[in-house]
Amino acid sequence: MTMNDLFAERWDYIPPGETVHPYQSFAMDDVLQEVVGGDGSFKFRAWVHHPFIILGLHDARLPHLQDGLDHLTSTGYDYIIRNSGGLGVVLDDGVLNISLIMNKKHSPTIDAGYELMLDLIRHVLDGADVEAYEIHGSYCPGSYDLSMDGRKFAGISQRRIRDGVAVQVYLCITGSGAERAEVMREFYGHAKKDAETKFDYPDINPRVMASLNELLGKSWTADDLLEKFLNVLNIDPETPYTLSGEFDGRYKEYIRRMIRRNEDIRHALDAKIFPTL
Repeated sequence: MTMNDLFAERWDYIPPGETVHPYQSFAMDDVLQEVVGGDGSFKFRAWVHHPFIILGLHDARLPHLQDGLDHLTSTGYDYIIRNSGGLGVVLDDGVLNISLIMNKKHSPTIDAGYELMLDLIRHVLDGADVEAYEIHGSYCPGSYDLSMDGRKFAGISQRRIRDGVAVQVYLCITGSGAERAEVMREFYGHAKKDAETKFDYPDINPRVMASLNELLGKSWTADDLLEKFLNVLNIDPETPYTLSGEFDGRYKEYIRRMIRRNEDIRHALDAKIFPTL
């Protein structure tokens, strides 16, 4: 494989400990798009949240949403609605999320962003036969589902704000992909029931999903795979990037937007988590 020229750029690193709540992760990606839109820098961010279901805007319109949320709570999952479209995904300590954040001039089209992330993952996995196409029966299906032998282990998404772009991927590393899929299958069973909906929610088949460890016969942790990403991009984890004061206020505003977006489903929960916001 030929190494993408962008991998040789200097990537600033934002480690998982910088964003302990999903609101912070989505807010950080948004504010970093403002940063790179102005200075043309490259940011690499890793995040792990446990245990959360991250719902998309379409999920927020499910006819029996509260029943679905109550079921998630009963099984030990917290939940939020993210600030972009798509459908729900499962996050836990065996799921690593990666964001590549750069100026749009380096990723002028949506497909270019997807291909960049796909190329990076293939290098991280030492040239494994990773395919990108929609896996029917998976949760959060899309044209850049990543799979091996027809079983999905990751999905790529993208968000673009002004002159910045954030290409994001979730990678199921440990445990059972089918068990994660079963969580989402049960959620839709409670939140949709037999109602007719304008949007076509997925009919989830847990057998089409797997973890990397299941597919490759490995015993990796999320930290193990993160180290492989850092090595490919030649990132020193001992020198993480921090937001300047100029953008810290913007970051807090993006967190407030996430709180407001979730007011209808989380009610007073977030006032206890973010009392100063």
